Amino acid sequence: MKILLIGGTGTIGSKVAQRLKSENDLISAGRTSGDVQVDITEPSSIETMFDEVGSIDGVIVTAGSAPVKPLSESTNEDFLQGVKSKMMGQINVSLTAMDYLNDGGSVTLTSGILAEDPIPQGTILTTINNAVNGFVIGANGEFLQKGFRINAVSPALVEDSADEMGAFFPGHKPAKMGHVVNGYEKSLSTLLTGEIIRIS
Repeated sequence: MKILLIGGTGTIGSKVAQRLKSENDLISAGRTSGDVQVDITEPSSIETMFDEVGSIDGVIVTAGSAPVKPLSESTNEDFLQGVKSKMMGQINVSLTAMDYLNDGGSVTLTSGILAEDPIPQGTILTTINNAVNGFVIGANGEFLQKGFRINAVSPALVEDSADEMGAFFPGHKPAKMGHVVNGYEKSLSTLLTGEIIRIS
């Protein structure tokens, strides 16, 4: 399959790339790295990327961020940062991808455990992750009408980020990277659609 992986040099994306590159035509996209460059906060940049890549069988997005900070210090701009990047960034990738997917193609987005299991200072991410999950559930029917699939992988704190981020996740058990990558492969290579693939 010809796969576009956005965020392919990140903590999760790099491991997904390792799994998929041997048996697929894998194109990695990033803001400043990868085979093609893209700023997912800018719809025009997303369109330019797809024009360069052309028709594809699958899109995986492991990019997008949102601030982690106390709610009492969170501003409208902080929420909008998460909306523009992790929420609308992924949604706009999905919308644009519909014009480039081959028959039976799929889109896999990334949300996260904070959608259901919040942490202190994580309200913005909880909000955004739920929005990404809601988009997948809401968009699934119209993706199916076009012969496409869409899912989201919702991982726990991944083990490769535990040293850096673990203090923000008290009592959380990190997810094994192999299990997280399995979620993306499942979304890409099975008939699953409209699902939130939770990895804990």
